[in-house]
Amino acid sequence: MLTLKKEELKDQAQWEDAGINPPQFDYQNLIDNTKENPEWVHFGAGNIFRAFIARLQQELLNEGEVETGIIAAEGFDYEIIDKVYQPADNLSLVVKMSADGNLDKTLLASITEGLKADSQFEEDWEKLKEVFKNPSLKMASFTVTEKGYALDNMDGEFFPFVLEDFKTGPEGDLNHLMAKVTALAYERYKAGAYPFAFASMDNCSHNGQKLKDAVLTVAEKWVKNELVEKEFLGYLSDESKVGFPWSMIDKITPGPAPEVQEKLKEIGFENTEIVKTNKNTEIAAFVNAEAPEYLVIEDSFPNGKIPLDKAGAIYTDRDTVNQVETMKVTTCLNPLHTAMAVYGCLLGHTSIAEEMEDQEIRALVEQIGYKEGLPVVVDPGVLDPKDFIDEVVKERLVNPYIPDTPQRIAKDTSQKVAIRFGETIKSYRDADDLDPADLVVVPLAIAGWLRYLLAVDDQGKEMPLSSDPMLDELTPQLEGIEIGNPDSVGDKLHNILSNEKLMAVDLYEVGLGEKIEGYFKEMIAEEGAVRKTLNKYLL
Repeated sequence: MLTLKKEELKDQAQWEDAGINPPQFDYQNLIDNTKENPEWVHFGAGNIFRAFIARLQQELLNEGEVETGIIAAEGFDYEIIDKVYQPADNLSLVVKMSADGNLDKTLLASITEGLKADSQFEEDWEKLKEVFKNPSLKMASFTVTEKGYALDNMDGEFFPFVLEDFKTGPEGDLNHLMAKVTALAYERYKAGAYPFAFASMDNCSHNGQKLKDAVLTVAEKWVKNELVEKEFLGYLSDESKVGFPWSMIDKITPGPAPEVQEKLKEIGFENTEIVKTNKNTEIAAFVNAEAPEYLVIEDSFPNGKIPLDKAGAIYTDRDTVNQVETMKVTTCLNPLHTAMAVYGCLLGHTSIAEEMEDQEIRALVEQIGYKEGLPVVVDPGVLDPKDFIDEVVKERLVNPYIPDTPQRIAKDTSQKVAIRFGETIKSYRDADDLDPADLVVVPLAIAGWLRYLLAVDDQGKEMPLSSDPMLDELTPQLEGIEIGNPDSVGDKLHNILSNEKLMAVDLYEVGLGEKIEGYFKEMIAEEGAVRKTLNKYLL
C-alpha cells in the first residue's frame, strides 16, 4: 500500500514502481539521530517548507551530507500538525509540476517530528525547549509569512495581545510567535548561551532584519519589565552568538490541487485528503509546486551551517542577498504576481496561467517587469534579472499545471504593497534621471488594489475578498464609494495613499497620489471600466 506510514518505507520497490522517489536512508535512524543531536528546527509547517526547504534537506540526507532531519514547529494553525503531520507519521509526498505536464514525485522523510509551538500543548512545548537547550542546534528557520513578524498595526501601535506578551515574560503563556521564539532563545541562553542562527526564509524584503527587530523588541520589553536579565539582550545582539541571516526564497507553491489529487489516486496513493482547517489553511499530506526554485542565504551561522549549497542553494554575503531579494521582490516577480492577482479577481479569473492569456493582464505583467522594473533593478551577479523575468513570464506564470489562483496571491496584499511597489517608486524618486511621476503601470497596480477593496468585480457583482489583516481598517475608509459615481470618491483615498507605512512613501509627495485617484475614478465609472482602463493605458 502506498500509505504514508513509517513501516511502509521498508518496501522501497512499491514506491519506485509507482514512479515515486523514496528516501535513501533509514528513517528511524534519522529520527533517533535528530532527537539526540538536533541541528535544525523550522517554524511554519506549511507547503513551501515541505515542497522546497525540507526537500533540500532530503537531498543532503540521500547523499550522506547530513545525518539529522528537521523538527517542524507550527505556531499558528495547530490543525496542520493534528490532521496532516501526525496521521502520516510526519511524512509527505512532494510533487513537482513541470510545464510539460510531468509530475516528479518524492516521498519526503526529512521531517522527523511535528510539534505545536505553544505552551498550551505542554509536551510539545517542553520538547521545543529541550531542542533549544541542546548545544548541537545550528538553525531555527521560518516560513510564517510577513505578518508572522508584525508586532504592531498600521499606525505603529502594538497589538493588544503583544502588549500582554511584554508583561507575561518567557515563563508564561505567550500569544505571538515572536514572543514564543524569544522565550525559546532564552532557554538556550540560560543553558549556556550557545550560538545558533534565527533564519527567516520568508518571501519578504529584508526578512532577517524583520525577524531580528521583532525578537529584540520582545527581549527589550522583557528587560525593561525586569522579566529577563539585560545580558540576554546582549546575547541576542551579539552576531558571534546569534545570527539573523537574510535570505531570498522563490518557489510558487499553491495549495493542494484536485488535479494532482486525482493523479495520485490513480497510482494507488492513499493519503490524498485535502484538509481545510478552521483557520482556512488548505493543506494535504501531499504538496504540489512548480519546478523552478531559488534560495539565496547570507552566510551568518555562528554554530555552523547546514550545507544547503550542496543541494542548490546559494550562500553569499548580505549585500548580494539584498540585491537578489530586491531584484525579485520589488521588480522581477512579486510585483507582477500582486498586480495580476488583484486584477485577476476583478476580471473574474480563477487561474494564474489563464490570466496570462488575457491581453490586458499580460501587458500589465510585462510592462511592470520589463518597462518599469528593469530600469531600476540592481544586477546581483549570482542571478541575471532579465533572464529571471523571462523565466517568470515565459515559463512560470503560463504553466497550466500550476493550479495557482489570483485569489490566493491576493491574500495579505496590504502587507506587500510597500515592498512590491513602494521600493520601485523610491528608486525612481532617488534616481537622477528618473521621475516617479512618469510611472504608469505601478500606480495602475496600486489603483487596482484599491478598486479590488470595494469587493465588487468589473461586472458589478459582489466579490469575496481574500484574507488580509488590515481589511477591517481599510474597507471602512472606502465606504460610500459607488460604481458609476466617480464623484463619490471625494478624499476617501487620501489617508491610504499618504500612509508611508502602508505605501513606503507619501504618494502625493512623489506626484502619484492624484494619478492613482484618477485611475481609480476611471475604474469605477461604469461596469466594465476596469478592463477599459487597462486597455487605455497599456495597449
